[in-house]
Amino acid sequence: MYKIKHVFSAILFLMAAVVVAQDDTTITKEPGHTNQSKFRQMHQEFATPNTYRSASGTPGPDYYQQQADYKMNIELDDKNAKLYGEETITYHNNSPDVLEYLWVQLDQNVRAKDSKSPLRNPSRIAVAYQPATFTKEYMSEPFDGGFNIEHVKDTDGKALPYTINRTMMRIDLPTPLASGEKFAFDIKWWYNIPDHTVDRARSGYEYFEKDGNRSYVIAQFFPRMAVYNDVEGWQNHQFWGSGEFALPFGNYEVNITVPADHILDATGELQNRKEVFSKTMMERYERAKKSYDKPVLIVTQEEAEQAEKGFSEKKKTWKFKAENVRDYGFATSRKFIWDMQAVKIGNRDVMAVSLYPKEGNPLWEEQSTKAVASTLKTYSKHTFDYPYHKAISVHAKNQGMEYPMICWNYGRPNEDGTYSDRVKFGMISVIIHEVGHNFFPMIVNSDERQWGWMDEGLDTFMQYLAEQQFGKENPEVIAPNESYPSRRGAPAKIVPYMSGDQSTLAPIMSNPENVYQLGPNAYGKPATALNILRETVMGPELFDHAFKTYSQRWMFKHPSPEDFFRTMEDASAVDLDWFWRSWFYTTDYVDIGVKGVKKYYVSDKPTPEMEEYIAANNMSPSDLPPLVYLSEESEGAEGKTPSETSQTMNAFMMDNLTPEQRAAVKEPKYFYEITFDKPGGIPMPLIVEYTYADGSKENVTFPAEIWRKSDKEVSRVMATQKELVGVVVDPKAETADIDTSNNSWPKKEEESDFNKFKNSIQGDN
Repeated sequence: MYKIKHVFSAILFLMAAVVVAQDDTTITKEPGHTNQSKFRQMHQEFATPNTYRSASGTPGPDYYQQQADYKMNIELDDKNAKLYGEETITYHNNSPDVLEYLWVQLDQNVRAKDSKSPLRNPSRIAVAYQPATFTKEYMSEPFDGGFNIEHVKDTDGKALPYTINRTMMRIDLPTPLASGEKFAFDIKWWYNIPDHTVDRARSGYEYFEKDGNRSYVIAQFFPRMAVYNDVEGWQNHQFWGSGEFALPFGNYEVNITVPADHILDATGELQNRKEVFSKTMMERYERAKKSYDKPVLIVTQEEAEQAEKGFSEKKKTWKFKAENVRDYGFATSRKFIWDMQAVKIGNRDVMAVSLYPKEGNPLWEEQSTKAVASTLKTYSKHTFDYPYHKAISVHAKNQGMEYPMICWNYGRPNEDGTYSDRVKFGMISVIIHEVGHNFFPMIVNSDERQWGWMDEGLDTFMQYLAEQQFGKENPEVIAPNESYPSRRGAPAKIVPYMSGDQSTLAPIMSNPENVYQLGPNAYGKPATALNILRETVMGPELFDHAFKTYSQRWMFKHPSPEDFFRTMEDASAVDLDWFWRSWFYTTDYVDIGVKGVKKYYVSDKPTPEMEEYIAANNMSPSDLPPLVYLSEESEGAEGKTPSETSQTMNAFMMDNLTPEQRAAVKEPKYFYEITFDKPGGIPMPLIVEYTYADGSKENVTFPAEIWRKSDKEVSRVMATQKELVGVVVDPKAETADIDTSNNSWPKKEEESDFNKFKNSIQGDN
């Protein structure tokens, strides 16, 4: 008995060492190394948890955030396209620190005459120029759009010393602001409003030459407090143009004075509706509050066209209040058509709103508010019930920009009212995306200046889900047997970017100013990663619970990337360090293939490896207990037939298994060893489709952890009663595999340039 146990132990050892035993001369000593496994924990990349942010991804017991409250009086000079403002900011120091000064953002200074932003990029002579481009580049004075600060004073009227460093202004406090105290001060300013159709400025006006009117979408229009928190201290990175905004929450009281014939909407709840609405508008508004199936026109196209003809010299002030918002925006024009529709979110009614000139119709009247309503429902389902009382979509040429409760969106029909599917779906998609930004980052308030993907990527992922849902809800827009043509989110969409020139790629965890292709990097790749994480790695049930947990933990707070990563693992019990490292911290790509398939037959005769072992240990075959061997069929040989294999297996079962054991097993006729290789750096679940001679198929998904001990290739043995005739990796294109030419056995006859590409950039990031 002892000898038999000894032999079994030796056989197990042989199985692990057989490759080395074949050629002892290949053993070499190599220097030691640190942990290079892609499955190692991310302790080095992550900050140490503390009392502000816990290891589970939740706000810690000492988590704090500052508050900035604003009272503003704003006046629009429509004739000269200027904006004038006065504000009182009350800043609450909820941090444990004493603050000697405050930092205020002056984002309009990115368009000041002396702005450094236009100088940050290199330039070269173009092959040819359009006349307008050439004139702008080389023959025009730069637009002077920076803030003109008239004064900074305390509430007693005493001037406060301040220093402007480009897009940031430091206000030196007369006495340090202690923890728990607040400080109020006044700023007065004005600036020239830019034409936002030039250089796609985030806010400004569009001029309509035919009727002489402007349509305004106004944001970043006031000096805004910077964020101070436990992660960055003061987030006072300069605004260069790409990295967007980091802002504290606060309460707003805003009075906006515009020409009396303008229609206006803004962040916040309108306080003097009866003063600025006509009686007819009020009646329509009351109907809209009860209309859940379609929008109600508050201002019709006919009324807007009539208003275009007059240029009132009178003024009207619209008064708003907003609680717990991080920013403010408004839109105004005498050209606006206005519609509204009530949407049931949880146990509350929310108003879906659209503002658009006649140039947007008929497309906007047909689809805008419908898209707003659908977005609010889908996002609320996956995160939290939308907490504000309205969401506004404003038509603006070539625009896509977001603020609390309001956003600007592109999509304009031809002059005759016709439009293509591209225009229609482009408009619906941008509305879904920008309305979705109410959730990320307007409520889940990430630092856009540093981590663009935390709002754009998460929002683009949610946009994909919302687009697909919109398609299901609107058969008149999407045929029942078709899916919404989402531009981003599906794995295949990111392949061209991830297979691109490595010298022009950056990890997702990069500052937005420092990447070559911001769209794929901050929008497309993280959206695809999360889609794969949901559908392929975690499964929708685990993912959705974790994603909702993150959203609800950090609503109205300031999360960091690590808070997101940790929460997703904490709420799901899925170890994802390998996923975050590969997709977010490197420029690795996915490439998994079938290296080869070997066929085996059952034998009672020792394999050559076993014969070598017997001889090396001065044993004879009679010393061995009954054993089953799988012998490889040599290439070109007929090998064993299934009936012979079956006979050998049957004899073993009869001689070595009890009747009960025999009844519990199936008798396989075919044995295969399939080797999969991974030229790409990202480990992913190994999704395999097996095809058998009878035409049937079988799908098996091996977890990503199959690569944990061998990053280059792995093998799997399968025993089956059916003959294997085909193997395909990732048959439904679920993993963003950049080279599918190696995904099949037998190998498909197709040419691919990817092999040269892979050899040129291969390496472990």
